Amino acid sequence: MSELQNKLPYPLFDAPDVRETPVARRAVLRGIGATALLAASGCTSMEFPALELDSTTTGSIRSLRPAISVDKQITSPEVMYAGLTDGGFAVPEVPYLKVDPKFRRQIVVDPTGEAPGTLVVHTQERFLYLVQPDGEAIRYGVGVGKDGFRWSGRANIQYGREWPTWTPPREMIARKPELVKWQGGQPGGLDNPLGARALYIYQNNQDTGYRIHGSPEWWSIGKAMSSGCVRLINQDIIDLYSRVSKKNPVVVA
Repeated sequence: MSELQNKLPYPLFDAPDVRETPVARRAVLRGIGATALLAASGCTSMEFPALELDSTTTGSIRSLRPAISVDKQITSPEVMYAGLTDGGFAVPEVPYLKVDPKFRRQIVVDPTGEAPGTLVVHTQERFLYLVQPDGEAIRYGVGVGKDGFRWSGRANIQYGREWPTWTPPREMIARKPELVKWQGGQPGGLDNPLGARALYIYQNNQDTGYRIHGSPEWWSIGKAMSSGCVRLINQDIIDLYSRVSKKNPVVVA
């Protein structure tokens, strides 16, 4: 066994088999996923650089990366962010080339250590993770609240709405009097600040007033400019909504 093999957290099989055999790929993923969970701390995500193989290693492949699952809804950005018709509304395509690639929907090795089904929002990194089985997570780019408007803690999703009505709170109307026209509620639609979907966050059976929701303002993803809620690209909140059920745990940190 080479010196490199002794340092790896899992057996180094013949390199072509690691890349091409489904069973071997899952073994590699589980090994790296477990290492990531043990090493992660706080809200800091981890990067997993390629392991460069030296000239003494069997096989011609020069790098070895953790494999990830195939999901029919996690595909090329041209498909994920194309325009679509939903609920009678024509959702425009997103110019994804103007969105930082790290904020596009993707499957990653889970850095959170939370149970599958948990939604984890890392406000500093501007990521939302939906934890999956087998050490994976679906990661979405998000926009978060401005300083002084953020909420953090553990809670759960009480319910969700498609093309929800938005009612600005009194405090917001006081800051922006022009919103008084919506004090009875703004109907769902393409210009509604809650976008195509909203997930309502409750803590101890009490409404926190915070939501995970869509937004027509795709350019705000990755920024801190909301009044405290967590916002996603409309195409991403539609995808996330389809994967979440009532009472999913939420961790915002």
